[in-house]
Amino acid sequence: MTDQPPTGTPSGARDARRLTTREAALLLGVKPSTVYAYVSRGQLTSRRDPVGRGSSFDAAEVEALARRSRREAAAPAGAAGELAVRTSLTLIEADRYFFRGVDAVELAARYSYEEVAEWLWTGTASPGARFAAPPETLAAARRAVAALPAHSGPIDRLRVAVAAAAVADPLRFDLSEDAVLGSARSLVPTLVGSLPVRSPASDAPEGGGDTGGDGRLARELWARLTPREPDREALDTLDLALALLVDHDLAASTLAVRVAASARAHPYAAVSAGLGALEGPLHGAAGRLAHRMLAEVLERGGAAPVVAEHLRAGRRVPGLGHRLYRGEDPRARALFTRLEAVPGAAPAADAARDVATVMARHGLHPNVDLALAVLTLSCGMSAEAGETVFAVARTAGWIAHALEEYRERPLRMRPSGHYVGPRPPRPLP
Repeated sequence: MTDQPPTGTPSGARDARRLTTREAALLLGVKPSTVYAYVSRGQLTSRRDPVGRGSSFDAAEVEALARRSRREAAAPAGAAGELAVRTSLTLIEADRYFFRGVDAVELAARYSYEEVAEWLWTGTASPGARFAAPPETLAAARRAVAALPAHSGPIDRLRVAVAAAAVADPLRFDLSEDAVLGSARSLVPTLVGSLPVRSPASDAPEGGGDTGGDGRLARELWARLTPREPDREALDTLDLALALLVDHDLAASTLAVRVAASARAHPYAAVSAGLGALEGPLHGAAGRLAHRMLAEVLERGGAAPVVAEHLRAGRRVPGLGHRLYRGEDPRARALFTRLEAVPGAAPAADAARDVATVMARHGLHPNVDLALAVLTLSCGMSAEAGETVFAVARTAGWIAHALEEYRERPLRMRPSGHYVGPRPPRPLP
């Protein structure tokens, strides 16, 4: 599973070649003055000729800009005026989704969350990949999270942890691929490690600490979600959920990340933008709502009265339907299958099937939020646990999109406003 590097001129020889302003303009198909406009916008770098009076340009950089310009000119506009963004990360079609061309469900079923994240970041298989948080960074994040009020939610804690981790990383402004990947591999475990460990003796959270797990991020996260000791099946299901949720094309939070990265915000700031969008009730709250709905179904002994109350109040029944899939969400299907082996998951799974049956004539199928709610409910986790799982998992995908955006021209995510206010001039108020 390795993306092969392109063949052709060796990179060292190509990078050494310099172009004059006239040559760069011919290659780009623009006027010489436009070449300098590219320089002022940060799309090209120039070097003053020590002998002559002009400037020279790196040939590889000019060729890359020319290729991007040709792709942008040939790219179709988004349907119905929607923004379309080229990406080589996730493809969704025919009720399936793929990470770099590989079936995402099959990948998540075979590899750990960390290995799937590495595949999304680099296109290279990394068997046995593990992430570790730098002690100083983790300590800073834990102190910041511990200072929050007790009623703070999981996204509150994660946003504060990201800010603390950013301040602790002096290399955060280095946007080279190696530096960003280094930040990513430390940020994800820092987020998990900053969350309080759930006490086995009560449902109240304790301070962060080491859990003595197997080194997998799923094991560390488990201790932050529930006081119960995990069995192998439940832990593997949590790991599968993380891997399935790594990325899912341009969701609202992912678009926010790309906008921040387009402005060359460092990766921590880009992740903060994603967390901000995720906290909106139309994006990150679905898992929480599905968890509470299933708990009510179990309490009342059936889905019909619960669904009826949702519909009567004009509320959408959570955990059903997805705008990108006509049939069942493949992530939900994979999780429901794995949940069959989790001890104690049968009652919540039966409640989810009951909800799906009641809603079947609406043509809506279970989505990943409903399957995640079965996991969180059956493993003694809180209603907010699904939101935590989603945010931690998606952080890896956000980093992957930031890496892609750093390779594009800066500030390209800048649509023009369509002014609909009163025409000037108007008298001064």
